[in-house]
Amino acid sequence: MSAAFTIYPAIDIRAGKCVRLVQGDYGQETVYNEHPAEVALRWKAEGASWIHLVDLDGAKEGKPINDAVIGEIAQSVNIPVQVGGGLRTEADVERLLELGVRRVILGTAAIEDRVFVQSVLKRYGSQIAIGLDARDGYVATRGWLETSTVRAVDLAQELAGEGAETFIFTDISRDGMMQGPNVDAIVELARASGQQVIASGGVSSLTDVEALAAFANEGVSGAIIGKALYTGAVDLSQALKV
Repeated sequence: MSAAFTIYPAIDIRAGKCVRLVQGDYGQETVYNEHPAEVALRWKAEGASWIHLVDLDGAKEGKPINDAVIGEIAQSVNIPVQVGGGLRTEADVERLLELGVRRVILGTAAIEDRVFVQSVLKRYGSQIAIGLDARDGYVATRGWLETSTVRAVDLAQELAGEGAETFIFTDISRDGMMQGPNVDAIVELARASGQQVIASGGVSSLTDVEALAAFANEGVSGAIIGKALYTGAVDLSQALKV
């Protein structure tokens, strides 16, 4: 039996609106919808089984900003949602889970506050995903504004040993560029960690979806698709069929 592969439509939230950035650049923003909950309901209607939310303001400020919008989406769509962006404390994690979020994504904190990450992994287990955003293989932090000296593969192995079950891997150079994902790096991470890896950044065609899904049995468990859905380059219902 082949392993499941999940498509996660992405909704990036800034100032309460659904937007897209290019390579995380806050100066290159397109507003797609003033009401992100409407977008979430659209993706659900087209067959999505999960929604991926990013609090862009939260990622920049280091604390969740768009809780009200996130809560509205989690309550209205009736399918699980995962959320990342600026989560640095157990109170943040607990509050989002209470709002109805199914899985919380920790990014910068995974590098900068290991004690916190160990604690929430122990407490919440599978409800925590680790977001590894890499530039040339090294983990970037603080909304991609800084690059660390830690290799994504090494960090994934360490955190898997501490109980992390799900990683979300973004190759920053591919994000929003419609050039395809870095399949080799994603597969390498899945093999090294022995855990589930969700690909993010660069998925721009059904061919990209097929290329990733081919490694479902090796731990590549899904793909987050953002810009390609909004520009029409990828049709969600077709991607789900693939």
